[in-house]
Amino acid sequence: MKYILYCRKSTDEKDKQVLSIEAQIAELMEFAIREKLEIVATFSESKTAKSPGRPVFKEVLSKIESGEADAILSWHPDRLARNSIDGGYLIYLLDTGKLLDLKFPSFWFDNTPQGKFMLNLAFGQSKYYVDNLSENVKRGLRQKIRNGVWPSQAPYGYLNNKLTKGIELDQEKSKVVKKAFETFAKEKVSFTDIVNLLYRGGITKRNGQKVNITRVHTMLTNQFYIGIMHFNGEYFEGKHEIFISRKLFNTVKTKIEYKGVSKFKSHDFAFSGLMRCGECGACITAETHTKHYKYGGTQIFKYYRCTKKLKPCSQLYLSETKLKDQLIGFVSSATLPQAWRKNWLNWLERDRVLDQKSADTSLATFKSEIQTTDGKLNLLLDSYLDGTIDSQTYKQKKNELFTSKQNLESKIAKNKSGGSSWLEPMTEFVHCALQAQKVARPDTPSEDLRIFAKNIGSNYFLKDKQLTGELKKPFASLRAWAGARAISQESGRNFFEVTPAGLEPAIFRMKT
Repeated sequence: MKYILYCRKSTDEKDKQVLSIEAQIAELMEFAIREKLEIVATFSESKTAKSPGRPVFKEVLSKIESGEADAILSWHPDRLARNSIDGGYLIYLLDTGKLLDLKFPSFWFDNTPQGKFMLNLAFGQSKYYVDNLSENVKRGLRQKIRNGVWPSQAPYGYLNNKLTKGIELDQEKSKVVKKAFETFAKEKVSFTDIVNLLYRGGITKRNGQKVNITRVHTMLTNQFYIGIMHFNGEYFEGKHEIFISRKLFNTVKTKIEYKGVSKFKSHDFAFSGLMRCGECGACITAETHTKHYKYGGTQIFKYYRCTKKLKPCSQLYLSETKLKDQLIGFVSSATLPQAWRKNWLNWLERDRVLDQKSADTSLATFKSEIQTTDGKLNLLLDSYLDGTIDSQTYKQKKNELFTSKQNLESKIAKNKSGGSSWLEPMTEFVHCALQAQKVARPDTPSEDLRIFAKNIGSNYFLKDKQLTGELKKPFASLRAWAGARAISQESGRNFFEVTPAGLEPAIFRMKT
């Protein structure tokens, strides 16, 4: 008989006692010499046998079917098959006579009904080993996730601790990940920019190359960073240390979902993308012109003009210097007088105290609702374990209750910090309006001026070399007050005499 020597060891082999491929070949060659077996070919591969599809094993079967060989020499039956298809096909080849013999140094086999029966048992035992091992692994993963420990590869910014089998914070790379979140939330950047940021911070693929855009998108939308783990269709609370706040995570999530990914690229034109043409609605582009002086030296001038891509347009260009002056005037209209600073800050502090008292009252209600939700979760689990509800219904209802609990915990966290739906943006508005006087100066960098203008206004248009825009609420009311102040000054009256003492401005009570 002509034997094919076949060796296999899977890369995910759990049994440490399985010989390496080199050791198998050496042992089998000694066995072949001792038993005087004719070896016509030697094959080996590193691939699991728990499912069909091994290319080298397929080639071995092909040679058996073609008659080039009629017997196989291997270390043990589990090297040939750990699944029912491959094992059954080997027995079929024995039944049809194309395969005459199987030899194993560690297993007895004769091509008889009894021998094939024992071989079938060996294949079945090998399959049971794989199935049982897989089930044990899955059971361990499920228990790990229930304990609040992520059972897989740690996301960027974390480490897998091989000793504790847990997840730990990577003190260096977590700073890089946080910087990536902050940059994406506050600046006009693309996923590619974040890829480069991570690369500079040492976060790469295993081969040292840059991570791809898909991994960046996954990172920025992964709730693991706020303590929520999603595994096998279920949500779980993680016990790992978090370094990304919910507010920052939600800001990034909103930007990805609703604003899309910006294709902004850095350039020297600070006001590009800020406005559109007031005549035809096309984009405003920027360009430079270099002036060469007769006796040497050059000077670069920047201009903004309509792209005229939508239809014919008569608009002319405007120099960046004049555009900046107009933008400074626009920002000045959103200025809160410094004389009001003390009163406004006092009003903010008063309302913050009132909001805190209201939050304390609501806190007990939220905690009670969380206890009720926990009770529903426990009842749901009992129903699932009792077989009252199916797995799909259990997962769906559990995720709904889990999301509800997370929302309640978010409200509790917000109340504990004294936050509210309107006080925080109102505080930001007051400080922003007070800062407007400092920003509305000729020496302010153009980029800072553009960012501030986008924060306070929208719908900027350029027509007849004049910039127009709409102030966002409540900045729009400041422009009206500025007009009232100008009228009062023209009439010789003090503006604060026009506004009764102690009367809060109407927009202060405008809750967002």
